[in-house]
Amino acid sequence: MAISQNLLLTAALAPLVGAVVAGFFGKTVGRRGAHAITILGVLVSFIASVAVLWQVNGGARFNATVYEWMVLGGLKMEVGFLVDGLTAMMMVVVTFVSLMVHIYTIGYMEEDPGYQRFFAYISLFTFSMLMLVMSNNFLQLFFGWEAVGLVSYLLIGFWWKKPTAIFANMKAFLVNRVGDFGFILGIGLLVAYAGSLNYAEVFAKGGELAKLNFPGSDWMLITVACICLFIGAMGKSAQVPLHVWLPDSMEGPTPISALIHAATMVTAGIFMVARMSPLFELSDTALSFVLIIGAITALFMGFLGIIQNDIKRVVAYSTLSQLGYMTVALGVSAYSVGVFHLMTHAFFKALLFLAAGSVIIGMHHDQDIRNMGGLRKYMPITWLTSLVGSLALIGTPLFAGFYSKDSIILAVQASPLYGSGFAYLAVVAGVFVTAFYSFRMYFLVFHGEERFHHKPFPGEHDHHDEHAEHHDPHESPWVVTAPLILLALPSVFIGYWTIGPMLHGEFFKDSIFVDAARHPAMAELGKQFHGALAMATHGLVTLPFWLALGGVVTAWWFYLKQPSIPAAIKLRFEWVYRLLDNKYYMDWFNEHVLAAGARLLGTGLWKGGDVALIDGIAINGSARAVGAIAQLTRLLQTGYLYFYALVMLLGVFALMTWQLWPQVSRLFGF
Repeated sequence: MAISQNLLLTAALAPLVGAVVAGFFGKTVGRRGAHAITILGVLVSFIASVAVLWQVNGGARFNATVYEWMVLGGLKMEVGFLVDGLTAMMMVVVTFVSLMVHIYTIGYMEEDPGYQRFFAYISLFTFSMLMLVMSNNFLQLFFGWEAVGLVSYLLIGFWWKKPTAIFANMKAFLVNRVGDFGFILGIGLLVAYAGSLNYAEVFAKGGELAKLNFPGSDWMLITVACICLFIGAMGKSAQVPLHVWLPDSMEGPTPISALIHAATMVTAGIFMVARMSPLFELSDTALSFVLIIGAITALFMGFLGIIQNDIKRVVAYSTLSQLGYMTVALGVSAYSVGVFHLMTHAFFKALLFLAAGSVIIGMHHDQDIRNMGGLRKYMPITWLTSLVGSLALIGTPLFAGFYSKDSIILAVQASPLYGSGFAYLAVVAGVFVTAFYSFRMYFLVFHGEERFHHKPFPGEHDHHDEHAEHHDPHESPWVVTAPLILLALPSVFIGYWTIGPMLHGEFFKDSIFVDAARHPAMAELGKQFHGALAMATHGLVTLPFWLALGGVVTAWWFYLKQPSIPAAIKLRFEWVYRLLDNKYYMDWFNEHVLAAGARLLGTGLWKGGDVALIDGIAINGSARAVGAIAQLTRLLQTGYLYFYALVMLLGVFALMTWQLWPQVSRLFGF
C-alpha cells in the first residue's frame, strides 16, 4: 500500500503557502487575514499528517523522488520523500505543536507591530522542518537543516531594535555554523565514498564503508563521518559545548521559544542521528562519543537551571538537559527511546513554554520568578496546566515523561558501551536536579507569598511611583489557554498509549536499525516491559521516582517553608553560585579566548597579509620596483646620437668577445 504523493505535497507545502501570503501580502490581508491563512495552512498540514500516520500505521510506506533538480555525473540531486514510522510521527508532532503555537500567537503578539511578519516566519519554520523530516536524501536534509537555522535567526532577532535580541540571533547563527561545518563534512565523506546522496543507497553500502580507513590515519572512515554528522547535531540540538546559543534565544518572543525548543529546530539533530542509525551502528567509537556528550549535557545543563530567575530561561535549561537525555539514548543504540522522548518532550515542553508566556502576560511582562508568587488563584488554568507539564517533565508515573525518561535510564543501565557507567550516573542524578529546578519555579510562581505587589527584584521597565495604578495578575484569553489545555492532554496520556508499539512493537521496524548482538540495550528493555500500567506501578518503587520526589520535597521546603536555607547555601558556596551564574565561564571563554583569538588572527592576516604582504609588497612594492628601474633606465636615455652609437659599438664588441672567447683562450692557452 502506497501513500499518495499529493497528500505528502499538501502536508509539506500548505504552511509555505500561508507563509508566502502573510509575508508578501501581509498589509493587504491585514492581521486577521495573516493569522487566518497561516493557521489554515498548518491545520491542513496537521490533518494531512494525521492521515499519513494512519496509513503508515496500517503498513503503507513511501520512498520516491518528487522532483529531479540536476544530475552531475552519476550523482543525482533530487527532492524526494521518505515516509515511514519515524517520519509520520515527526510530521504529526511538528504540525500539532506548530498549530498550537499559531493559535497562541494571536493572543501573545496581539499588540505587536510585526504581527503579520511573525506569522509568516513561524509558518516558514514549519515548512522547513517538514522538508527536513520528510527528506529521503542528504541534499534535501541539508536544505531543511539550513532553512530552520535561517528562520530561527530571523525569529530570535524578531525584535530587531532590542540589542540583546540581535546579539542572541547572531550568536545562534554563528554557533550553528560551527556545527553545520562538521555536518557538511560528514555528508561530503559519505557522498564521496558511497557515490550517492540517497539514504537507502548510502545505507546499502554501509558494510563497505565500515572496511575503509580515513585517508592518512588508522581511524575508520565511518567513525569520522558519523562524528562529523553528530557535530552538526551538537549545534542544532544544543549539546555541550555548542549549547551556548540556546539560552540566549529566549530573547525572541515566547511562541517561538516553544516552537524552537519543543518540536522543531532542537530536535532536528536527534531525528537525524536516529535516521542515520544504520551508519552509527557500525562504529562503537562514534556511539560512545554521542553517549558521553549527551551525559555531560543532561547533568551539567540541569545544574544551571537551579539558579535561573527568568521563567523562560529555567525552561530553556530544562530543554538543554532533556536534549542530553535524548542524546544519551541515541548513544546506547536505543534510538527509538530517544525519539520517543523527543515526542513526549515536545508536548510537555511546548506546554511549559506557552504556560510561561501566559504567566508573562498575566504579570504584565515581568519574567522574574522572584517577583511572582501566589498566582494560583489569579491564573487557575495556567496553574493547572503548568503543574501537568512539570509532573510530566520530572517523570511522574503515568505521565508521558515517565515512560520515555525511565526507558532511557533502563537502556543506559543495560548498555555495555564505553561511557555508559558515567552516563547512568548522570541521567539518574539528573532526575533529582530536574525535579528540584522545575518545582522551584512552580512554587515560586504559583504558591507562597504574593510578591508582585512590591516586586523585590524590579526590572528596568518597572516603576515604583506610589501613585501609579496597580494591576493584579489575570488569566490569559482563550486563544492562550486553549492551546495549554490541548497540550496538557498528550502530556498526560501520550506515553501510556504509545510506549508499546513505539518501543516494543514494530512501529519503527523499517526506520531504525539496531545491531542487537553488539548493542543489547533495546533487547534488555523489551525483557523488562510488561505493559504500560505495570511499568507505572513498578515505577513507584524505583530509584528515579524517589529521587524525583526528593527533588520536589526539597524545592517545597527551600522555597515555601524555609527560604533562608537557599540564601545561606548561596552565601556559603558563593564560588559554586558564581560558576553556575557564569555558565561555567563558557561564554567568557568563547568571547575572550576563541573570539579574541579569531580577532587577533584576523587582524594579523589583515595587517600582515593584506596590508603588508599583498598591498605593501605585491602591489605597491611591484609599483615601486618598476619606478626604481625606470629611474635607472632614464639615466641611459640621454637623447644624444653619439652616446647611442657608443653603446651600440660596445654592445657589438661585447658580443664578439663572448662569441670568440673560446678560440682566443685555446690559442693563448688560458
